[in-house]
Amino acid sequence: MSKTSSMGRGIMAVLAVGSRNAEGLPGGTVADIAADLGKDRSQVARSLRTGQQEGFLARSDHRTYTLDWSLLTDAQVLTEQRLQTDGATALEGLAGETDEGCFLGVLSGDSTVTVGERVPASSNMIGSWLGRPYPAYCSDAGQALLWEASDDDVRTLFSGVAFVRHGPNTPHDVEDFLSRLRAARARGYSIVDEEAEPGLYSLAVPVRDFKGEVVAALQVVGAKTRLQPRMESCAAALVSWGKWLESTLGQVAPQNGP
Repeated sequence: MSKTSSMGRGIMAVLAVGSRNAEGLPGGTVADIAADLGKDRSQVARSLRTGQQEGFLARSDHRTYTLDWSLLTDAQVLTEQRLQTDGATALEGLAGETDEGCFLGVLSGDSTVTVGERVPASSNMIGSWLGRPYPAYCSDAGQALLWEASDDDVRTLFSGVAFVRHGPNTPHDVEDFLSRLRAARARGYSIVDEEAEPGLYSLAVPVRDFKGEVVAALQVVGAKTRLQPRMESCAAALVSWGKWLESTLGQVAPQNGP
């Protein structure tokens, strides 16, 4: 007698359907999935019907089971909402610990756009960056947002971009940017040192969602003379709050705070 629980069998069936989708196949019939799993057809049929009833699978007129993508759509909408609400909490906490301007950015084409900010009065930063795009090759969030991108993907993204100098340390070209990105990955966070503008210094980490994909970057930004001497303590707070925000998006087990 099988020691696998009914829940376990159901999960195996759903994963088998997902594997066929990943291979470019249009799902599978009961016979297909049973053959893939090497299981009895009647047992697999019950598991597939349960998966359909629970909303994980859809069944076509041709009796083919496929993944029900509405669940993924709902999860993505929820992720966007949590990024706004819990992102605000992370920004508030990070700004409180660092006493610097803190931002949440997303990628838009070859630029980054600020979608959240918390700027303490003591940071002496003026104006708002909400909704304003900035070139990803030198922005505070650029490296963190391209954290998981392959070298070829980064080269393609910047293939038609002129690397205009915005600060004394702006990357010269895409290979220069990639070198800095590799160093950031090894360090665990990016350091953008007078790349966006003279005198500006920033730290950033990627924020991943439930799929493990980078959906935002959490940043600490300030005057170099003020932020650089406190880099280690600010980086520790940044990494901690970044992990907390990821936990609320389903990347790791939820926590109450750093």
